[in-house]
Amino acid sequence: MDTSLGRDSRGRWLKLVGLTAALGAGMTAWAPTTARACGGTFCDAGVPQPMPVDQTGENVIFVLGDTEAEVHIQIAIDPNTNAQQFAWMVPLAAVPDFSVGSQPLFTNVLNGSVPTYGIQNTFESCDFDDGGDNSGGDTFPSTTSGAGGSSGGFDTGGEPDVLKQETVGAFDVVVLQDTELAPIKQWLIDNGYQWDENAAPILQEYIDEGNVIAALKLTKNAKVEDVHPITLRYMSTETCFPLRLTRIAAVEHMDIRVFVLSESRAAPTNYRHVLVNPLKIDWLQLALNYKDVITQAVDAFEADGRAFVTEYAGPSSVVSGFGVFDAKWDSAAFAGLDPAQVVATLNAQNLAFCFDSFNCSWGHPLVFGLLLEFLPPPQGVDPIDFYPDVSAYIGQVDVAKWNDGAGFSAALLERVIEPGQHASDLLETWPYLTRMYTTISPQEMTQDPIFHQNPDLADVDNLRTAQNYILCNGDSVVTLPDERVIYVPGGGPWPVIPGEEWYAEEVQTVALKGAPMTIVNNTAAINTKLKEWNLAHDWPRAPGETDGPPTTSETDGQGSGTTGTEGDSASGTAGGNDDSGCGCRAAPDRQGALWLGLSALGLLGLRRRR
Repeated sequence: MDTSLGRDSRGRWLKLVGLTAALGAGMTAWAPTTARACGGTFCDAGVPQPMPVDQTGENVIFVLGDTEAEVHIQIAIDPNTNAQQFAWMVPLAAVPDFSVGSQPLFTNVLNGSVPTYGIQNTFESCDFDDGGDNSGGDTFPSTTSGAGGSSGGFDTGGEPDVLKQETVGAFDVVVLQDTELAPIKQWLIDNGYQWDENAAPILQEYIDEGNVIAALKLTKNAKVEDVHPITLRYMSTETCFPLRLTRIAAVEHMDIRVFVLSESRAAPTNYRHVLVNPLKIDWLQLALNYKDVITQAVDAFEADGRAFVTEYAGPSSVVSGFGVFDAKWDSAAFAGLDPAQVVATLNAQNLAFCFDSFNCSWGHPLVFGLLLEFLPPPQGVDPIDFYPDVSAYIGQVDVAKWNDGAGFSAALLERVIEPGQHASDLLETWPYLTRMYTTISPQEMTQDPIFHQNPDLADVDNLRTAQNYILCNGDSVVTLPDERVIYVPGGGPWPVIPGEEWYAEEVQTVALKGAPMTIVNNTAAINTKLKEWNLAHDWPRAPGETDGPPTTSETDGQGSGTTGTEGDSASGTAGGNDDSGCGCRAAPDRQGALWLGLSALGLLGLRRRR
């Protein structure tokens, strides 16, 4: 237990833990037969700019106010599996309000805050003339995301208390309470919920701490294209991400990404916070080794595998509102509507883009699923032929399923319009966004991380550009954003400096107020090895020998140290690094929440097969 906090875990905490780590990010084409991670921006193969590096993993959005908190869970399912076989169980210290979440909100938050690494080339003036212009430079940015045993057997007996049972969008939700796991387990099995026996001992721990158990599964006949985020609201001033239960489905170095919308920057309370050593980033390859660097940094001494870096901290206006909500969306327009006019009405509301018989795409990731449910293609007709020209098949439309559009109208309101309006309101209401990232392995998931606000922490930019000064001999001198300079023989590959072994420049803790407290600071050692490396390559040159790079070459190449590294990791962390697995805890007047999230669904495209 984290004795430095001295909290009672049986307080009114909301803990949410996902049992299943489903795979997949974007679903493209008509039928959901494939899923791939687009990294957050565009999935179209012809996009001329570099694509973001992988942003898949567990993604969670917290909204943290003065008295109320909100958690958005992003869920994705591998389309090559049976969606009906998936179920999620979550321990809760209180019964929250459930609602449908917004998939475009996750997409836009990921896109807007993703770290972007670039390099700008300039050239030394040389004695030869090749007819070209050696003075200019181009920036080529690329983005990066960085992205239990058996139960021992319980005697069944009695019925658990059913505290809540409802359908939320495409999910059946139930909240159960008992002092033992056995009655909860039996109830879930009897009611068609999938059970993972590996979760039993961990769930019993949560029950012993006074938690209730919530379970979610897809409703009957729901498919992969119907999957959407889930939102929970509860009274709290703190947020918590559960990992103890997640470890049963976790892999080595699993990506976890936490977003917090609030008044000020957020930081981990009971996990460390790490500033990454930017010399370990391969700037010439646009941070291609980003995840490996983060993994090494959070596994460093005193971070010990339970730490976060901050990838972005600043105005929430970095998140685009495009596609999240549109004032043209109107569910009432579909009530009583002739089926032949449905797609045209979706076009008018920017929910569909079907203007000829050759292609069709959707302005929201759930629209295609709703059409399949309420206006399915006739037997033997491909959706690619049906939806662009419904009137040609009007005599074959299943009028019982369309039912004058009443079901479609209600579902569109619940799953698309209301979540979109709420997500848009959140972006307008909360001025600050924090994006934190870590990789963590199952054996390290012994404690549930908690997050809090600290108004005294500095912003962290997600746009990072280095300057590459290419010498006449073909070598390079790269100036990092923190003004440190590194000599690169032959212009690449990115050098490994002998003896420079530190992936974490600083390991910190972060309190509710004030600057972070540094536990480990490797800046001096890093700068010493960097200076030795540069001098071994005769850099900096003797004064007056020749022009140097357009930045601080007169220094010994050490720049400003950690003042620039926060943009390559983050600042903020907290508390101790306790292995007791005591769950999410905080002061008696605080509550917490746990989160599971996955994937970003992009625009669903419909194109005629060639």
